[in-house]
Amino acid sequence: MASNIKIAVIGAGSTYTPELIDGLIRYRDVIPVGTLALMDLYRWRLETVGGMAERMLAQAAYPADVILTTDRRAALSGADFVITQIRIGGMAARLIDETIPPRYGVIGQETVGPGGFAKALRTVPLMIEIARDMQQVAPRAWLINFTNPSGLVAEAVWRHTNVNVVGLCNTPIQMQYDLAAALKVDPAAVALDYVGLNHLGFVRGVKVNGQDRMAQALQVTLDMLRREQDPIFAPDLIETLGLIPSYYLSFFYHHDQALAAQRQAPQTRAERVQEIEAELLKLYADPQRVEKPALLAERGGALYSTAAVSLIADLLQDGDATHIVNMSNRSTLPDLPAEAAIEVPCRVTRGSIQPLPADPLPPQIAGLIQAVKSAEMLTIQAAVSGDKRLALQALLAHPLVPSYAAARSLLAALLTEHRDYLPQFESPFGVTL
Repeated sequence: MASNIKIAVIGAGSTYTPELIDGLIRYRDVIPVGTLALMDLYRWRLETVGGMAERMLAQAAYPADVILTTDRRAALSGADFVITQIRIGGMAARLIDETIPPRYGVIGQETVGPGGFAKALRTVPLMIEIARDMQQVAPRAWLINFTNPSGLVAEAVWRHTNVNVVGLCNTPIQMQYDLAAALKVDPAAVALDYVGLNHLGFVRGVKVNGQDRMAQALQVTLDMLRREQDPIFAPDLIETLGLIPSYYLSFFYHHDQALAAQRQAPQTRAERVQEIEAELLKLYADPQRVEKPALLAERGGALYSTAAVSLIADLLQDGDATHIVNMSNRSTLPDLPAEAAIEVPCRVTRGSIQPLPADPLPPQIAGLIQAVKSAEMLTIQAAVSGDKRLALQALLAHPLVPSYAAARSLLAALLTEHRDYLPQFESPFGVTL
């Protein structure tokens, strides 16, 4: 096992960072961190969150050297692992992503549909810059990307650089834990046959200690939904699919209900998260606090640290572990291009992540996945080139965008509102909007 490894966290001013620190402390025996570089452009957030991280490590007698810096290349230099959790434009940009689409009859969500498209346009160029820095100062490092839309961003990075990159999301591990609880078994005993894209994934098989329990998993899911007054999925939808969809599929299968609920809500999710983050930062600023606050669970991202640190641990060892992550398709799913990011079980061992063999996409979900993947690939091209025609094509390809008129209006509004973060679109490429 490597010793005294360096982990760099880009976007360390995120309120999620103490969750990551908690995970590193729990995995201290298998992840021997010598240097932890916490980097963020916003010095006041970096010092607040970084101070909390330092106290947590000190309380645990964790011997890592902690570096707080606004210098990205210095943070990356010599790193063995780089974790990215950036948000260009902050919560103000997220609020725009959530509030513009409903004007045109589309759900406003930060990673799904036009909101996720806009976030990707802002994020992809910077993530490629970070990866190119890594090529120069940390060429052997693994880039573990949590920045949403996680799969799309990871795909952009491997299409335009040669760094080792994996997209990570807490949704699959959360489904694993939820199904384990429903089946009353240890989560470690549960293996999911999971297939799809980031935030567009389905469980099509469940095994417990190697025994097929999918029928029971479907039944307990149906029983739970039938008990709820306002279930996220209609039980008959689950019966029709014969699969268990991840939470984000509700924005597709029950789009009109989700949009109506969003329009009637007293505040957006972005506004609620802004409130939570403000309170968290106050708590982190308390010099006596040495443990992550319970409020952090309301921020979202449950099991984030478990997903990240367990992946790092298995990349450092000669074992044979399985993680559900976003990796390049290669020949795993013949329905999708080889370079497409897919979210599937992968074999993880020292320095290697390889998708496990998988059955083709079930026909009842293949078309939806292919359509969203087409939109993602066009979004990457548009983000890199600044070509408005490609951007419009990306929105037209997305199954949540109802018409050409809506796509044109959405693109014009999003480019206008986010113009400070989209300099690539200032040149006169493509269509006039």
